Amino acid sequence: MNDNTENRETEGWFTLSGDVNSDMVHRMFESIAHMTEDEIEVAHILIQSNGGYVSDGLCLYNYMANAPIEFVMYNAGAVASIACTVFLGGQRRYCSQTARFMVHRSHATASPGSRPEALSIIVEGLRADDARTEAILRQHIELTPEQWTIHQHADLHLNSQDALAAGMVHEIRDFAPPKGIRVHNI
Repeated sequence: MNDNTENRETEGWFTLSGDVNSDMVHRMFESIAHMTEDEIEVAHILIQSNGGYVSDGLCLYNYMANAPIEFVMYNAGAVASIACTVFLGGQRRYCSQTARFMVHRSHATASPGSRPEALSIIVEGLRADDARTEAILRQHIELTPEQWTIHQHADLHLNSQDALAAGMVHEIRDFAPPKGIRVHNI
């Protein structure tokens, strides 16, 4: 068996799209269970997501960061909001030249007529979520002071060059499975 064939047996290629929610968590848990059973050592994952729920994104980030698999993440279109945290769970990260990222602080909508106590609980939760996600961002990427200022008050958009400069990605590289390899949709 040549080295290329051996490599193919320990690598898997996957796509993951949609909202970051409990369904995505379930799909990832199921898929990673199959990866470990199949003795996949390196999982190449193309992610396309505009975000979703903070707690689900943090769960995926922590699970991927500690699973016995090396995750290589790719962005070929858009990875936004809490999906950026999921993306940062990859040990190696790449994006296409035309890809973009968007990070922002947490937000929520209160029910009309909410009492001050309920609003206070929402604010506390948002602050806790912001502290958790910002700690992960700061662990992996280096934004300029101007970018951090934007992040504090608005959506911060990063094109591929911005993402490379910040360390969000290690290289601009397309998701390109080898010919003849099956790509699995998670």
